[in-house]
Amino acid sequence: MRPRSTIVQVAKLIGVAPSTVSRAFTDPGKLKPETVQRVMDAAAEIGYVPNHHARALITGRSGAIGLVLPDVANPFFPPLIRYAQLAAEDYGLAVFVADTAEDTKRELQMIERLSPQVEGLIIASSRLSDRVLQTVAERQPTVLINRDVAGVPRVLISTSKALTDGLRHLVDAGHTRIAYVGGPARSWSDGQRHGAVQSTLESLGLETFFFRAKSGNYADALEVSGEVEAAGATAVVAFDDVVAHGLMSGFRAHGLRVPEDINVLGCDDTLAITTHPPLSSISLDLASAARSAVAMLRSAGRPGASSDQRFELEGSLVLRGTTT
Repeated sequence: MRPRSTIVQVAKLIGVAPSTVSRAFTDPGKLKPETVQRVMDAAAEIGYVPNHHARALITGRSGAIGLVLPDVANPFFPPLIRYAQLAAEDYGLAVFVADTAEDTKRELQMIERLSPQVEGLIIASSRLSDRVLQTVAERQPTVLINRDVAGVPRVLISTSKALTDGLRHLVDAGHTRIAYVGGPARSWSDGQRHGAVQSTLESLGLETFFFRAKSGNYADALEVSGEVEAAGATAVVAFDDVVAHGLMSGFRAHGLRVPEDINVLGCDDTLAITTHPPLSSISLDLASAARSAVAMLRSAGRPGASSDQRFELEGSLVLRGTTT
């Protein structure tokens, strides 16, 4: 059997210290990119593979972080996963992903299963209570995305200003009967979006016609489209682009034209190129959200680090073919 290559052999091959080789695998962001590449090339040449299990036993670090999210099938989350992976790679970390299927019991189970295997958790759009999330953060470095929980580092993507801009555009175009179709009842983002729609329309002297697409999927939105039509709405704001897509299909089945008979505004800007006409939506900077969450997680638990970091990003209105 061929002897196992060692970190010392890699170091000798390219004339660096063994600690430099170790850092190239464990914390590459602290080295020059060309140094990291030299280490990787040398390791590949002699067949060196780092022993992550031994490293975890010695350092207490697993080299991985966990990303917990409610529905990997929702087109909002795959880009977030990808951007989180790219950000984590800069720190020499892998990302383990857990899908909770919009189930709070499963979410807790996934957190418990991931916790021993990772250095920290990023929990996106959690459906758990504030107290449970605070308890999780007390046990392990944790960062939340789109949950505003005091005492837990969090990244929030606000759509309030962009929604207000969108609603004012609809009202200026002559719409006075505007509906909001919400998503999952436990969703923090849904609460924020519903509140923004309601407060904006109230300030304009208009009523909000509220409907819920239960789980927030395409089929639920398709089902509720008839209720929106029956209410006489001439414009609708959807919880997200998935709900907007389902509504558009339902309206089309009922003989309504978008935007001639009814305007549709989505959120998240994930499906614009897949709808006809192209969907007006609220665009979100998921790359910045993921980078910020990973950076926060890296600093969490370090001496002097605040447990109440709060970073907020603003969405932006993008008008396309579903609004006039």
